[in-house]
This record gives sequence, structure tokens and C-alpha cells, in this order.
Amino acid sequence: MRLPHPLYGLYERRLAASLLPDRMPRHVGVILDGNRRWAKSFGEPAATGHRRGADKITEFLGWAEEVGIDVVTLWMLSTDNLARSAEELGDLMEILEDAVRGLAETGRWRLRVVGRPELLPAPLATALREAEQATTAVEGLEVNVAIGYGGRHEIADAVRSYLREQAGHGATLAELAERIDVEDIAEHLYTKGQPDPELVIRTSGEQRIGGFLMWQSAHSELYFCEAYWPDFRRVDFLRALRDYSRRERRLGR
Repeated sequence: MRLPHPLYGLYERRLAASLLPDRMPRHVGVILDGNRRWAKSFGEPAATGHRRGADKITEFLGWAEEVGIDVVTLWMLSTDNLARSAEELGDLMEILEDAVRGLAETGRWRLRVVGRPELLPAPLATALREAEQATTAVEGLEVNVAIGYGGRHEIADAVRSYLREQAGHGATLAELAERIDVEDIAEHLYTKGQPDPELVIRTSGEQRIGGFLMWQSAHSELYFCEAYWPDFRRVDFLRALRDYSRRERRLGR
């Protein structure tokens, strides 16, 4: 139940003030789930939910900036999602293209494409490439745009990239089988050079990560929020951060 507006504002401010900077995650991953169910609850087509969800992204990134997050990874379209109906995908691809171009045009964030652009329609793949190139000099929050992304695909691509690199140096398959290690794969992931996500948030009440950053999330704290992504509020984000800050992160030790 939502609090009356005056109490809600007070609660949100107190919640924000309670967060300790040294207990904040550097990298937050978000599974943007629930757009279609949000639209269905209002008797609207899926495209309405996708547009509302896309509009939420800029607002969310502003919240992340406020609390000093360094990296945000947004899972906006999985490889599994590509099996949806042609009608829904057509609308969704246009919405995603507009969203990515809009993020780049703000000039506020450095964008990195995370996924397999070759699986996407040419206009969207082009928009992703141009957005990444246009924001390479932007400092501050890094935003990984995961579109056409699957965790298993990422690991397969990382291994393939490593093998090709080493083959170029004359290494044999037998030699690679003997010496390949986790660091070698990590250096070829889509997120190479970035810290692994300490916190992964999934909206809509679903309690699974569905292949999101499978390699990088080995030690991530998971937070599941009941709100559909279009309804996700700043207070929901602050609650996730508060929950994270209270956990004891032993990292397997």
C-alpha cells in the first residue's frame, strides 16, 4: 500500500539519509521485468507497457547517480524474448531504439552494448552502435545496455573470443585446454574491465535471475521487488540499497 503523499516524502528522505556511502554497491544490475503485465492490468496492449518501462529508465539512472553508483547494467531484452510474436517485437524494437537514442542524446552517461547486436533488426543494432560511439568520452555513470542478451551466450562468446585470441598467437588446442582459467574467460566477457555487480534487482515479483550476468553474479546480492518495472519508485530503489547495506557479504569466506 502506498503511503499518503506527505508521509511518503518524509519516509523517502529518511530512507535516503540512512544510507552509508561506504556500504553502497559500485555496480547494480537490474532486470526490467513486468512491462507486459503492467499493461495488461490496465487493459492496454503490451506496447503501452514497454513505452512506460522505457520512460522509467532515465529516471532510474538519475537515482543511481544520486547515490554514487559507478555502473548500472539494464537487462532490457533477452535472447529468449526474441521468440515473442512478430507484432510485439516490432513495437518493442522501435521503443528500444528510441530509448537508446534518447539515453545517448542526454550526454549524461557512457553506454556500452551488452549482448549480440547481430540478432537484432538493423535499425536497432545501428542505434546501439552509434549510442556507444557517441558516449565514449562521457565521464561518470557507466550504463550497460543489455539488449539481445543471454548469460549463456555471453560465456560462449567469451570462450570463443579467448580461443581465437590465443590461436592467433600460435597456441594449440591442447595447450589451451591445460592453461585456460577463470581469469581468461573474465577478460573476454561483455563487461570486461568493470566490477562485478554487487547487487542485482529484479522487478515484478519473479524470484530468479533467468541467466542475467551468470558469470559476474556469482557473489551478487539478489533483491526481488513486487512492483512491475513501470511502477518501480525511488523508494523501492532505496529499500533495495538499504537491504543490501545490511547484509553481511562473506563472498564465500
